[in-house]
Amino acid sequence: MPDTARSTSSSHPHPPRVAALIGPYSSGKTSLLESLLCATGRIHRKGTIRDHNTVGDNNPQSRTREMSTELTCIQTSYLGEEWHFIDCPGSVDFAQDAREAAMICDVAIVVIDCDPGRVMTVAPILKFLDRNRIPHLVFINKTDHAGIRLRDNIDALQSISERPLVLREIPIREADGNDETITGFVDIVSERAYQYLEGQPSKLITMPSNLKSREGEAREGLLETLADFDDNLLEQILEDQTPAPDTIYDNLQQDLAKDLIVPVFFGSAEQDHGIVRLLKALRHEAPSSDVCAHRLGIDPEDSQTVLQVFKTVHLSHAGRFCFARVLSGQVKNGDVFGGDKVSGLCSVIADKHEKLERGVTGAIVGLPRTEHLRTGTLIGTDGLMDNLWPDPLPPLYETGLEVTKPGDDVKLTEALRHLCEQDRSLGFGHHESTGQLILSGQGDIHLQCALAQLRDHYHLEIATTPVLTGYQETIRRPSSARGRYKKQTGGHGQFGDAAIELRPQGRGDGFEFSEHIVGGAIPRQYISAVEKGVRDGLRSGSLGFPVVDVAVKLVDGSFHAVDSSDQAFQMAGRIAITEALKVAGPVLLEPVDHCTISIPSDFTSKAQRLVSTRRGQILGFNAKDGWQGWDEIEVQMPTSETADMVTELRSLTQGTGFFTRRYSHMQELTGKQADMVVSQHAIDGK
Repeated sequence: MPDTARSTSSSHPHPPRVAALIGPYSSGKTSLLESLLCATGRIHRKGTIRDHNTVGDNNPQSRTREMSTELTCIQTSYLGEEWHFIDCPGSVDFAQDAREAAMICDVAIVVIDCDPGRVMTVAPILKFLDRNRIPHLVFINKTDHAGIRLRDNIDALQSISERPLVLREIPIREADGNDETITGFVDIVSERAYQYLEGQPSKLITMPSNLKSREGEAREGLLETLADFDDNLLEQILEDQTPAPDTIYDNLQQDLAKDLIVPVFFGSAEQDHGIVRLLKALRHEAPSSDVCAHRLGIDPEDSQTVLQVFKTVHLSHAGRFCFARVLSGQVKNGDVFGGDKVSGLCSVIADKHEKLERGVTGAIVGLPRTEHLRTGTLIGTDGLMDNLWPDPLPPLYETGLEVTKPGDDVKLTEALRHLCEQDRSLGFGHHESTGQLILSGQGDIHLQCALAQLRDHYHLEIATTPVLTGYQETIRRPSSARGRYKKQTGGHGQFGDAAIELRPQGRGDGFEFSEHIVGGAIPRQYISAVEKGVRDGLRSGSLGFPVVDVAVKLVDGSFHAVDSSDQAFQMAGRIAITEALKVAGPVLLEPVDHCTISIPSDFTSKAQRLVSTRRGQILGFNAKDGWQGWDEIEVQMPTSETADMVTELRSLTQGTGFFTRRYSHMQELTGKQADMVVSQHAIDGK
């Protein structure tokens, strides 16, 4: 296809630019990357997802699952200008990688399916891009099938986009049986028509007469949108003047850089339709790297070299390996950043690395064997700098972990730390109440891939277990008991005697111990031993769970001058509390979380039913602030019910629903539900 845009761009080539391919699962991002790389000459034969030979899905997990599980960077060039494309995972389980890539790109190519019914799945992506002022355009993929109606897709997309969509081309259709197939397009700015040719660049043709009226309407709509941001253009339109193409291109470039508009293109990655057109638009309209630098708080005119790290991995041959973008200056071997001396600087070509003499402003570089750099680090040759990097996604799904080989615990902790550096939306730690080691992430597939890495990369065999709920118990009424411990084994025996009073406390008041010993019934040195025994007895109450919110008073006892000891009074205290708990009306407590569920308004009623079936209590719901067409539901829900809730929530909301949660309080659990918990706990022997 001829280069119809301004010729001045080619005489002043841009420094390296970065485009991130972002979009929902199965929208065709990896296939689009193959087409872009083939069109730019980086590869000479396209791979396919089916054959497991694409550049984007180069790791074992991606090929096994036939889906991207981590971002892929690859450098190429087009018409003398350097480009770095980043293929981002589309699954919501791996959304963190897409966010990291979006933060350092000059333009995000949002790839969506041509089915209007799936447009809602792109809503969280658009929200993230707009909140962070990241320029983006839309590529509607898979338009090679008959019966595609782009207008329905665009209308659905506009309903969830905060920025106005500007249609850059309209389709040329040809009857194919009862349906029409898209066979080409009309560029709205240049007003030229092109026909798709199999295996060849599109051919310039005469604009079909039946499209002139529609093209005029589309062009008028484009100009009106651009005029909203340019008074001079608005004046020309009001005076019925025809703006020059260069004026329109300038406005498109400026408005895209400011994230004021969202240009829309279409095509088919598998058939190479619209690929060169997309490359031309990127070349002439995508912002320069200085726009990204300013967005991240850096002045590229500053003489200091500044790097933004956006991905960290651990490689067997290179240790901690960081992907970074050069926001200003140049980086070369021997430079020092935060105590790390650059050695082995390289460019990133998917899973291969090529040595570099220097990395220039705008380029993505690989930094092997780094000790101090991490994802999100903004650093210059003068040291660390304040960054504007967003927080990681909160955990939504959990599983318990157990090593199957003795002695692997320390190795597992180190491996998990590495995984969490590679993916900031992963987390691990020991549960405060149960002590269980828990791995948390964005979903089941997310954690499965993490476990596969533990097995394949770190050679750890890990068993998964259900996440234990931190149940507790308390009492409903006061009671009293006496604990008497007497043991004679020859020589000195053991004797301790303690009487206590037990009473309930308010929820959340914790444990309180006091004493009211008169007449020296128990010597002072043994009172702390009684308390220690009581505390030990509260670790597992009558129902088998830790006892909380109780007060114990030591009121009486007796001792033996020879046989009494700390150990004997600890046993006496434990016996006393065990007996007192049995008659104090023990009751089970379960933890409750406060959840904020975010969903598109169309799915609010379904989400409410989900909450009800999981024993949740709806506190209220409101329109989600800054998210047109979305609701937030405030909920209190038992922690045990939130463990796998994200799976059902996503199923009900086309993968778009999500939630945040925090511990709220403990509440009583009675009836059959409590009986089941106690019975299962007894069976597990926990």
